[in-house]
Amino acid sequence: MRCAVISVCVLYFSALACDSRADDWPAFRGEIFSQQRGRAAGDKYPQEWSKEKNIAWRYPLPEAGNSSPVVVAGKVFITCPGDSGKERHTICLDRQTGNELWKQTVTYAARERTHNTNPACAATPAADEKHVVVWHGSAGVFCYDHDGNPLWKRELGLVNHIWGFGSSPILFEGMVFLNFGPGENSRLIALNVKNGETIWELPEADGSSGEPGPDGQKASWIGSWSTPQIAKIADQSQLICAQSTRLVACDPFDGKLLWYCTGLENLPRGNLVYSDPLLGQDFGAVFGGFNGPAIGFRLGGTGDVTEANRLWRESQRNPQRIGSGVIVGDHAYLANSSASLMQCVELQTGKVVWAERGPGTDHWGSVTLAGGLLYVTDQQGATHLFKPNPEKLEVVRSNEIGERSNATPAFSNGEIFLRTNAAVYCVRE
Repeated sequence: MRCAVISVCVLYFSALACDSRADDWPAFRGEIFSQQRGRAAGDKYPQEWSKEKNIAWRYPLPEAGNSSPVVVAGKVFITCPGDSGKERHTICLDRQTGNELWKQTVTYAARERTHNTNPACAATPAADEKHVVVWHGSAGVFCYDHDGNPLWKRELGLVNHIWGFGSSPILFEGMVFLNFGPGENSRLIALNVKNGETIWELPEADGSSGEPGPDGQKASWIGSWSTPQIAKIADQSQLICAQSTRLVACDPFDGKLLWYCTGLENLPRGNLVYSDPLLGQDFGAVFGGFNGPAIGFRLGGTGDVTEANRLWRESQRNPQRIGSGVIVGDHAYLANSSASLMQCVELQTGKVVWAERGPGTDHWGSVTLAGGLLYVTDQQGATHLFKPNPEKLEVVRSNEIGERSNATPAFSNGEIFLRTNAAVYCVRE
């Protein structure tokens, strides 16, 4: 009888541990798997807060940054610049109290081009139960354990673009995947999470820094700031990422290019992708940046699937799209960086079902589905909640913090973790 009780207890606490892991937010936009990205586990999250209400703690940050928090194993990880970007911090906080557990600082004094709206430390960390991996642009990729001990570092080359970097790493099956760039040395790369050694690389052919040539001639604006994700297609795990002119799918274990779909090219204005692909069960879409084209496609295939799988391409009247949307049912919901324009797009046809100006200002943060509502934080730091309603924009409420933000909140176990230019907040009822 005693053995049976012990067995039941072991199963019970094992289940609790599994639930805790499932409720983590380990990478940019949460899960790395395509159908869970931008979706919070659990069905109850705060819907109302302010600086005075439902704030469990506030951790001040030394400088502004665009990376987002991640939450794993009771800890919150965030990156933040210091000394005008010469210092690049990785900070670990206790999720319950907001107390700083440790901070690791990398010094990089060399010149690194970026834009004043995109400071250093734009990449969100990636974490599992043993590792925390951060990408500090030209300074390199760094891996720590959960106590802050350095495990390894890798210099992957110079990131040279007039608008800086912004893609974030992800962890999968003992590997770190990174969309390295933008710039002349852009590539998808896989590193061994144990030692940082390169497993494979897939170059992007047409990288550009965006800097004028020696004769003053305007350079082409080319680049991808998109974060990779893992999709299960025909029972095969595939690494999916939007590059500057196409969506690519490759084998995560050896880097073999499996298939690709073109249609994002938009020169002379610019081949630019800021947001992540949105992938459903059978269909997906990529929305280009800087008023560039959007494409819809069927998932899967071999080689160039543009003719066979591309369902639509919309190149006219597109808003500026920086943050990523989210799929709910047959529709994609987007919050754009053009006059606070929000949209509902039919995934299989590209038809804009509705497009309305929402509350607040422009959005650089991405949309998250949590507790049946859509959450998105605008550049003034207000988080807007609206319903995934394909009939109309239906705003539930807006919550003001009063500090600017270009980041995306993390959602874990009924709590929301906000990053502004000034601080990290835990929102808790």
